[in-house]
Parts: sequence; structure tokens; C-alpha cells
Amino acid sequence: MIALITGSSRGIGRSTAVELSACGFDTAINYCGNVEAARQTAEMCRKNGVRSEIFQCDVSCLEQCKKMIDDITDKLGSVDVAVNNAGATDDALFIRMSEEQFDSVYKTNLKSIYNISKLTVPAMMKKRWGRIVNISSVAGLYGNIGQVNYSSAKAGIIGFTKALAKELGGRGITVNAIAPGFIETDMTDGLPDSFKTQALTQITLKRFGKSEEIAKTAAFLISKGAAYITGQTIEVSGGISL
Repeated sequence: MIALITGSSRGIGRSTAVELSACGFDTAINYCGNVEAARQTAEMCRKNGVRSEIFQCDVSCLEQCKKMIDDITDKLGSVDVAVNNAGATDDALFIRMSEEQFDSVYKTNLKSIYNISKLTVPAMMKKRWGRIVNISSVAGLYGNIGQVNYSSAKAGIIGFTKALAKELGGRGITVNAIAPGFIETDMTDGLPDSFKTQALTQITLKRFGKSEEIAKTAAFLISKGAAYITGQTIEVSGGISL
């Protein structure tokens, strides 16, 4: 079976690709700019005895996505599992946020999920089986100062997930979302130490999460054990909402 993981050259995407390869999935590694990192991810997947190929694509662009899905189908086969992980931030207080900042974050975080789902669902429907896992964020559940664009896009993912799950359930396709909290990635590495210290006071487990912990949640939602779970958003945040 074929799993496409967007934004999988690093971070949560890389960990998810490696985890799914360990579960026996051939992996399509999507990246936008860092080809060397994408190659490293693919090699890590191949060590688990599966096929893994890299595919460059800006997933916010439908035309580029069409070409990528065609290339994946030619090289690996039709996509059975889509993990929509690609995302970006461009923070600013709302009063200072430009239209470009708002639109670009929406395109990368939300429009990309429309693009990938639109292009992979038809093949899943024919097989009457498929799994879609969308990576949202606790920012989409609770909001975040300076992230009106990011928080609303991630909240949009949750609504997208619920609606699509209702449409596709009769075809054997589940659609779920994961809302990570603070996870140790390149994105959180760039946060000021003062912000990290304050964030830790809000987390019940008193630590940031690891990308592998999100990956294992994604793998569960794709597994047979989660066959009766759809339309749900799983918060993986160390108890930040308690």
C-alpha cells in the first residue's frame, strides 16, 4: 500500500513517513525545497524494506499537486493513505498582519489539504478503502496570540475533516485529524527561551512532545485498530488544555 506524506523532509512529516514505512507502507516523500533532506527521509524509509521515492511539489498549488499525484501513481501506484502534514507560519498581531501573510498561511495549511484530498480520494473511492490524516494544531482548538492566520487555518482543517468524513464514510474511507501541541521541531527550536519556559508551565506533562509521538498517533489512525474512528480530532499536547 502507498502512503503520501506531505512536508515529509523533516520534523513530524519525516517521523510519520519512517513510522509508516516500519508498518509496511511504501512511502511518497513530498518536499518543497530541501531535496537533500527529502532524500535522507526516503533512505530512512527504505531501511525498513519498502519502496520510497521523493516528489517535489508546492502543495498549495493544485497544478503542481496534479503532476505529483500522476508521478506517484506512475512510480509507486495510487495513493491509499494521505497524511496532510505540510504547514507554515507567518506570525504577526492581527492589526499588523498583511493580506499576503494571511493568504499564504491559508494556502499552505488549508488549501493544500483540499488539493491533496481532491486528487487522492477518487482512487480511494474506487478501492472502497482509504485513510486521510490531517495535521491540525492546538492553535486551531484554542487560538494563539499573533496567529490569527495560522489558528483559523488549523481550525478550518478540523471542520474540513468532519465534513469530509461524513461524505466518505460510506465508501470505507476514514478522515481524522491530529492536533499537536508544542513538539520539538525546527519550528519550535526557533522560539525564544522565555516563550518556551512560559509554554512549559501550561503543559501538564512538563515537556515538549516528540515528532515520533505524533507519528505513532497517525499510524494508529491508519491501522486496523482505528477502522471505526472517523471525523475525530486527536489532541496530542501533553495535557495543555487541562
